[in-house]
Amino acid sequence: MRLRRPVAVSAALTGAVLALSAAVVAPAHAHGSMGNPASRVYRCFTEGPENPKSAACKAAVAVGQSRPLYDWDEVNQPNADGNSRQIIPDGKLCGAGRDKYQGLDLPRADWPATNLPASGAYTFAYKATARHPGTFELYLTKPGYDPTRPLKWSDLDDVPFHRQNNPPVAGGAYQLGATIPAGRTGRHLVYSIWQRHHPDSGEAFYTCSDVILG
Repeated sequence: MRLRRPVAVSAALTGAVLALSAAVVAPAHAHGSMGNPASRVYRCFTEGPENPKSAACKAAVAVGQSRPLYDWDEVNQPNADGNSRQIIPDGKLCGAGRDKYQGLDLPRADWPATNLPASGAYTFAYKATARHPGTFELYLTKPGYDPTRPLKWSDLDDVPFHRQNNPPVAGGAYQLGATIPAGRTGRHLVYSIWQRHHPDSGEAFYTCSDVILG
């Protein structure tokens, strides 16, 4: 009996240590990404992180491996506090300025794209794996946008074409009832910023959705 008690205690302590270690290394619950029109990271994730189908997604994995695609819902800056343009440099908008997601910033004209109307009403669906109070902003690239060049802030309209606080959730996604501005056709990019509200957090999330207008 004297031998069993230390063994039991040791086993209990080992289990506690392992549980604590798992809690420490486990990633925090992530939060979301544009589902329609699909963001680059979400599109590549649905193609399959280990063996994506499109050339662009294969190139993204070659640059950043497959792990970023599994973490499709945390392309973020933890302390953005509304200063996205100041903290994310040109050429790194799609990956939120993070090396982990640098594959999303590859300038190329063959990213899988979603067909959208040339203008008018459209409901954007932002998939939510965790909900937070916040403001969504949607930007469209300017006329003359060249997808073969690194995306810069100056490539986006100065003001969002849609801005919405705490949009409703349906089917596991935030519903953003927007109006696509007229005057653009062909390949463009929709850039989203989801800025959480204080005191909840200053965190912000970013997505690049390649689209064909009209």
